[in-house]
Order: sequence, then structure tokens, then C-alpha cells
Amino acid sequence: MHSGRGYNEVRIGDAFETSMTLTETHIVLSAGLFGDFNPLHVNQLVAGQSRYGSRIAHGYVTTSFMAAHLGMVFHGTAIAYVEHTSRFITPVVAGDTLTMVWTVDALDDKPKHQGGIVSLSGACTNQDGVKVAEAEAKMLVADNPGR
Repeated sequence: MHSGRGYNEVRIGDAFETSMTLTETHIVLSAGLFGDFNPLHVNQLVAGQSRYGSRIAHGYVTTSFMAAHLGMVFHGTAIAYVEHTSRFITPVVAGDTLTMVWTVDALDDKPKHQGGIVSLSGACTNQDGVKVAEAEAKMLVADNPGR
């Protein structure tokens, strides 16, 4: 059963948005998951004396939030997440509410896969409307049968 968008259901200019509040738990679990215990992420005393003034989230946390949204948009139709590039602009801290907006930039038919590659650009902002990251992604997506 397909519940996400199929390649045959997206158009250039379509936009997909989601939001989430990043918590302390996200940062702590990420340190363990990634094995990245840099003091900027896990030590308030060190991070408090840094240019950031407090602990910051791993860039992986932000980019994972960004990428996960596409996994939900194309749930059941995604064949492969082909490419992802990110640029981090502003630090993210626990308590920030992130909003991710992806926009479809191009569609490349792949009849052999009964779908095609969806190229997207995205911007992630915090609760103050400050852009914290931007990204580009390509997903190989199947058509949604019967639609």
C-alpha cells in the first residue's frame, strides 16, 4: 500500500513542510548514536565559553530532520535517497522549533524504474524565522499505481 506521493503525483514548484521542536533528548541520543562527544555538544561548561554560548546540536541532527521529512513525503514510493547536500548556517540548540520546507525543482523520468528522480531544494528555519540550514536532495521515486 502506497501512502506517500508518487513520482506521477508531484509537479515542479510543489512544496512540502513540517516542523518539530528539538529537545535535549535529541542531542544526548545523537551523541551516543553518532559517537560524537565533542564538548560543544555534550559539555555545557566548555560550550558555554565558546562562541555559541551554549551546547549546540550536531549538524547530523538538523540534516537528519531535513531528510526524514522526505522519507515521509515519499513513504511507500521512495526507491532510493540518491543524493543529499547540506549547508549549515546558524547553530541549533535544544528548544528550537525547526521548520523544513522542501520545493520540487526538477523531475527526471526514469521509465525503467516506473517513476523518476525528484530534485528538491530546501530551507530549514527556527522559531524566529532564521535560516539554520539549506539543502538539496534527489530521490528516486516510483509512480503511485492507479493515480
